[in-house]
Amino acid sequence: MSATKIIHSIPSDPLTGAISVPVYQTSTFIQDAPGVNKGYDYARSNNPTRHVLEDVVAKLEGGNSAFAFATGLAAIDAVLKLLSAGDEIIAVDDIYGGAYRLFTHVYEKLGVTVHYVDTTDAANVANVISSKTKLVWIESPTNPTLKVSDIQTISIIAKSVGALLVVDNTFASPIAQQPIALGADLIIHSGTKYIGGHSDLVAGLVVTKTEALSERLKFIQNASGGILGPWDCFLTIRGIETLELRYQKQCENAFAVAAFLVNHHAVDEVFFPGLVTHKNHDIAKRQQNGLFGGIVSFTLKEDTQEAANRFVTNTSYFKLAESLGGVKSLLCHPPQMTHASIPREKRLQSGIKDSLIRLSCGIEDAQDLINDLNQAFTAKHTSKTQNYVKS
Repeated sequence: MSATKIIHSIPSDPLTGAISVPVYQTSTFIQDAPGVNKGYDYARSNNPTRHVLEDVVAKLEGGNSAFAFATGLAAIDAVLKLLSAGDEIIAVDDIYGGAYRLFTHVYEKLGVTVHYVDTTDAANVANVISSKTKLVWIESPTNPTLKVSDIQTISIIAKSVGALLVVDNTFASPIAQQPIALGADLIIHSGTKYIGGHSDLVAGLVVTKTEALSERLKFIQNASGGILGPWDCFLTIRGIETLELRYQKQCENAFAVAAFLVNHHAVDEVFFPGLVTHKNHDIAKRQQNGLFGGIVSFTLKEDTQEAANRFVTNTSYFKLAESLGGVKSLLCHPPQMTHASIPREKRLQSGIKDSLIRLSCGIEDAQDLINDLNQAFTAKHTSKTQNYVKS
């Protein structure tokens, strides 16, 4: 979708002509008679501000419908509620730590089995899939090692047993990648990241391919109640207006940062789909419309937590924080932060080494970001007190 279509998919207010979508800060709506209303009865079931956001996101992803949730994990949880005891999931091995925690400590206790495989080779999915598989769950690119999976090929494998393909499209964003057009049935977004884009809200989004899936997700959203409030819906809509401009700049910055890191003597390995050395660079180039995202991860030759701590506490423009996708550059140490809930052995198996550092490039000048990273490599001591909490 072009910038013109994105901006003009967001309607002005038909009642007043307001150019911005109003914030309908109300819990309930007056009815003309029992069950007779103007399309809204209670804010958990629907809200005009949320309705606009969901409609815009569905258009962004070419889906049937979209549903807005209070967090990205609430969106993931809603999709998992499609399952029953005895069902199985095939999930990408390099999965977001919060999703792993939800799968392992909540849904496995309820009788759902999860098989983690390296989905960068579609054959690994085909080797595990069975009649019990109900969801195939991939991130592409993944968090944090930026693995890329062939969505179209995996969708064919999933459909061979009647399973639904779920694609977490947070890193690519709707600007770079359209998973439904590639065969996905459901799309997950942490709206907190690129879609919101300003590190000022927490949100989750689910996009459905079919009317039947839309009906099921709408029921789950209303029954479970984890909806996104009207103010955060407004902020997310506002973020969408500049999504393409921000994402393009972040992609450019990430490319420049990756090129710098590849040639730095202290760096062991760089993870970025835009590099021709990336395992599935050609797939990323094809299915991400030539845009490779704003995230770069790398490991240090001194592969220790101490070395990583020293680096991440000595940057200036890159702020040490959870999350990503905002206009200000962030960095984090996944083994202690975003992926701390995953046992170390499993982290290592999926490529998350002890020194792995994840960068989220913002919209600053690329050379300023490179200079900031360069000086952090020369730091001798950890400069800030650390008290990491698993998120």
